Amino acid sequence: MAAPYRQDMPPAGGFESIKYKRNLPLRGPGAYAILGGVTAICAYGFYRLGQGNLERRELEREKVWTRIHLLPILMAEGDRDQYRRQQAAIAREKEIMKDVPGWEAGKSVYHNDRKHSPEVRIA
Repeated sequence: MAAPYRQDMPPAGGFESIKYKRNLPLRGPGAYAILGGVTAICAYGFYRLGQGNLERRELEREKVWTRIHLLPILMAEGDRDQYRRQQAAIAREKEIMKDVPGWEAGKSVYHNDRKHSPEVRIA
């Protein structure tokens, strides 16, 4: 004879309840909070942009005035350099043409009264 039939039954007190609800996190900040944050960030960015523009403008003004104040010094230095080169050229001409009678070193070879600028070589 077979063992008597016995049906499985739930445990005493019943089964644990089934968790079927979705566990979603909070939805985050609201629209006004996001709008306020973006507005604050943009305002700070525009503030920094304005400060940078003021700084850049001041540096540009300083650069322009520096160039204005340096120009006479640079022109004087260029004039001294040109004079030194001209005197060296005349000395070389005297050395080269010392055997030619009637040659005047440094005198223009053109027979007119117009002033000719000295030859400039950029090396």
